[in-house]
Amino acid sequence: MTGTAVTQVRRAVFCALVACSTSGTQAWAAHAYAQFGDIKYPAGFSHFEWADPKAPKGGDLELVPPLRITSFDKYNPFTLKGTSAPGLGALVFESLLTGTYDEPTTSYGLLADDVEVAPDKLSATFRINPAARFHNGKPVTAADVKHSFDTLISKQAHPQYRVVLADVSKAVVTGPLTIRYEFKTASAELPLLVGGLPVFSRDWGAGKPFDQVISEAPIASGPYRIGRVTFGRDITYQRDPEYWARDLNVRRGTFNFDRVTYKIYKDNTAQTEGFKAGEFDYIQVFSAKDWARTYVGKKFSSGELIKAELTSKNAGDFQGFLINTRREKFSDPRVREALELAFDWEWVNRMVNYSAHVRVRSFFNGSDFEPKGLPGPDELALLEPLREKLPAKVFTTEVPPPPTTNPPHSLRDNLRRARELLAQAGWTFRDGALRNAKGEPFTIEYLVSDARAEIVAAPYYQALARLGIAAQSRRADFALIQKRLDVFDFDFFTVRIPGSESPGSELVDRFGSKSAETEGSGNLIGVRDPAVDVLLGHVVSATTRPQLVASLRALDRVLAHGFYVVRQYYSGVYRVAYRSGKFEQPAVAPLYYRPEDWIVTAWWRKK
Repeated sequence: MTGTAVTQVRRAVFCALVACSTSGTQAWAAHAYAQFGDIKYPAGFSHFEWADPKAPKGGDLELVPPLRITSFDKYNPFTLKGTSAPGLGALVFESLLTGTYDEPTTSYGLLADDVEVAPDKLSATFRINPAARFHNGKPVTAADVKHSFDTLISKQAHPQYRVVLADVSKAVVTGPLTIRYEFKTASAELPLLVGGLPVFSRDWGAGKPFDQVISEAPIASGPYRIGRVTFGRDITYQRDPEYWARDLNVRRGTFNFDRVTYKIYKDNTAQTEGFKAGEFDYIQVFSAKDWARTYVGKKFSSGELIKAELTSKNAGDFQGFLINTRREKFSDPRVREALELAFDWEWVNRMVNYSAHVRVRSFFNGSDFEPKGLPGPDELALLEPLREKLPAKVFTTEVPPPPTTNPPHSLRDNLRRARELLAQAGWTFRDGALRNAKGEPFTIEYLVSDARAEIVAAPYYQALARLGIAAQSRRADFALIQKRLDVFDFDFFTVRIPGSESPGSELVDRFGSKSAETEGSGNLIGVRDPAVDVLLGHVVSATTRPQLVASLRALDRVLAHGFYVVRQYYSGVYRVAYRSGKFEQPAVAPLYYRPEDWIVTAWWRKK
């Protein structure tokens, strides 16, 4: 930690909540760790408020994955190639610390029953709960934790781990049940990051190279094990009756179903009809059109099937057409700005989405991190040293709002402006198409995996055609699309990124220059900007909430002026449907959650 005053304040918060020394040389020791010192539950608390400790165990829950997949081909979710079975991360694997649905930047002991963060913030030591056991009955040891970390940062694991954990220098076993993570830089986030890493047994894979561990069932410590499987289609997780943490406070009243089954369908129509026919119990609906027109009928009218719009305090999701700036035709920000001007969101929202969505303005919609107006003093303190690397507009104009067609604006005016920008970038209309100086026509291929994306894209294609741009969809199975995304072989692709109350190191993978050339990274856009890299450094090194807010606003402002995406929309509610009379839920709803996570974690089967 930097700054004596900040250190004293942070220590005072911790010592008010847990027994810790006031000696200036003593490291912190606690049952929990908070990035900014806001621990809600004291040591020895009974259970999380959003869980019911009296919830009965038993019964089944059948659902579909929230992310659209059409099959799976492995049980290892930590490698690059292939598609892992849904549910593995939440149900089978555990970490040293676990989060809670009512605090966005605080985690409590799970596999670890104690965490000590050094006063200089350059290391964090975890003590493993002696009761912790893997599914094979062996104890969880510090050697297993180190093995998990070393494996995840190796070249055999998904490259995103190496990017996100770049500031962790090493993991050191200091005893059979103690491990110390050492950091290259002081960061309030890093203890949360390493505390949240999955832990698995050294026995998993029996010594095979990790990227060849594919069909071997994980040896982990979570509340469920893999049960019945129709490989590639359906998977059932069976609750472990000997689960080591079933009476632990962070697990009391949670994971109540005996069996959790994920069913996979090839297309949305089959999935919807399967739900109506009683093939599974719960689904989250992302299409406003489907919600209005498909999720209706006698079973909904009679109450046999329930439709609900759930609210939360989550930051809004981000969704948009990602533009692959590695392609030469997309390298000029004027071109990318022109492409966004051709998207008539108001028409799409009115005619396709039943006016049910909110316009995306930022990568951090509806949160404290969304920049507005001109940069304030806190942002300028970060931006001024980068002035020579940034467009002057970053300092002199407000954040570029998404284009609108509401009067007095119009799509015609937007297209006129788009044509001017394209001409400035060297693209002019001749011989029936928009062409560059070499005479090459401007074309766009949009990767899609379902018909809904094509419906949204159709009016956009028409507007692009008026500019002389030929756009078309390339529809494929999601597994094939994922392979192309991993090697950045695409023009356009739509992603939905869930909103976060504590953005941090994952943004380095999403926007950092090193990630731009790392296959399989989250930097699909291909951002390679030294100024962005500096601002990402401020994000991950923030030691106070105001510092995090200022750095994220500055980052988002710079990204907005780069016009890397065509901003689309998000929903202000969660649309879910489930079978009536089968489930009950705790009296207290969480503040920050995803519907599937809450249902799988805290609901139970009605007797």
